[in-house]
Amino acid sequence: MDIFSSKDQQQIAARGMTVGQVEKQLRQIAHGFPFLRLEAPASVTNSIKVPSERERSRYLKAFDDYTAGNHRVVKFVPASGAASRMFKNLFAFLNADYDVPTTPFEKEFFDNIKKFAFHKALCQQCKKNEGMGLCKLIEAGRYKDVVKNLLTADGLNYGQLPKGLLLFHETADGAVTPAEEHLREAACYAAAGGQAHVHFTVSHAHLDLFRQHIAEVKAKYESRYGVTLDVTFSEQKPSTDTIAAEMPAQGEKPEVATPFRNADGTLLFRPGGHGALIENLNDIDADMVFIKNIDNVVAERFLAPTVEYKRLLAGVLADVQKQTFGYLEQLDRGDCQLDDLMEIAAFVELQLGVSNPHVFLLDPVELTDYLRSKLNRPIRVCGVVRNVGEPGGGPFLAYNHDGTVSPQILESSQIDMSNSNYKKMFTEGTHFNPVDLVCALKNYKGQPFDLKKYVDPRTGFISQKSKDGRDLLALELPGLWNGAMSDWSTVFVEVPLETFNPVKTVNDLLRTPHQGQEA
Repeated sequence: MDIFSSKDQQQIAARGMTVGQVEKQLRQIAHGFPFLRLEAPASVTNSIKVPSERERSRYLKAFDDYTAGNHRVVKFVPASGAASRMFKNLFAFLNADYDVPTTPFEKEFFDNIKKFAFHKALCQQCKKNEGMGLCKLIEAGRYKDVVKNLLTADGLNYGQLPKGLLLFHETADGAVTPAEEHLREAACYAAAGGQAHVHFTVSHAHLDLFRQHIAEVKAKYESRYGVTLDVTFSEQKPSTDTIAAEMPAQGEKPEVATPFRNADGTLLFRPGGHGALIENLNDIDADMVFIKNIDNVVAERFLAPTVEYKRLLAGVLADVQKQTFGYLEQLDRGDCQLDDLMEIAAFVELQLGVSNPHVFLLDPVELTDYLRSKLNRPIRVCGVVRNVGEPGGGPFLAYNHDGTVSPQILESSQIDMSNSNYKKMFTEGTHFNPVDLVCALKNYKGQPFDLKKYVDPRTGFISQKSKDGRDLLALELPGLWNGAMSDWSTVFVEVPLETFNPVKTVNDLLRTPHQGQEA
């Protein structure tokens, strides 16, 4: 393929990529990705565990026993997203041809402005820039000046800062950020041996801001909770970016997409989505990792259920891992009788949710190899919540390349919505994915898995974006908790909705779980 000049090749190499990788991406953009074949949505009668009170106590003890051992536990927080989408409605208000709150969203924001944890900082910023406080500006009908002081670089710059550094919750000690809430959570459920490890993935532009903020607040949480907080950061690797492509002409179906070029003729590369973070996760030295998004936090007075269920999920993982390791060691000894193999096969199907219609046709040697392949993998326990219409993927049972069926977290882009049966599965699914995972990253010999080997490369998707007014096609990598973990052992556990409180718009901070002080 001769579409890349020597200058292009230098640009590609500087990103830590090869021409072959980029050519493959252009073919993927041209051809798209296949939809997954579904067996059924997961439910409480089909692959979703709902622990009884007795089981809950057992799982909580299992996690206590795990942290009492020589295990390294890490809390992994994807935090690179900018907050600009949180304020989409307020940016629209700034550009509107009216000057007073008109839409329901705008009215809710201004009617409740004193309930936001950032309102005191905003008031001070208004006094500095406008010579009067927040309330005076509102009384004068200068609503847009209030928003400018909140969003722009001359004000608090919330329109460009990452979500993790915004003031989300009010506490007796003052307003706190989501980054601080994750430190609090780590101290409450992810500490082992008096130490809690927290890892944030951040954008390069915000790395110094995160480091400065954590340095300012870390000691407060260490003192309060009696733990040492080890906080580290990483950035999404340039080698995980994907090349952008030109939109094909109407009806054209090229074998290879045409690379999109910037005005200066250089190739355009874009972040490949949260699936790129499998590289960051792969670099983490940990036995067990909690994963939760930066904006899914609650005010301190609502934290108890989150702590309990995080510990419960971790206990399920510890329990499943212990059984998995025991069976792998038994297979390694080579003394399994047919009854032993059937017991292990039952565990793979009933506890790990992997079904194989041909398992009973395998001879003992084939069955041993099959069971080892299904057991010797990274393990994840996924909390899932009852579906109440929130956006996001859901838990399904999907077919794998080898004909087996296993639990998977799927997004709508992975499902053929023209298939009425599949569309019904998606729309009528009882649960959805709140990105609430606990993962085991080492094998039964204590060696770290190479997580990149367990990614299903066929589960990416193509999205339409624009640059400088020109439409383009962008390649999204298999999502971190979707295709990037496709070949992991997966267990679904129902968790209560009160443990899921994402902030997608600024007005979500008015919901009760984000109101730090009693009304």
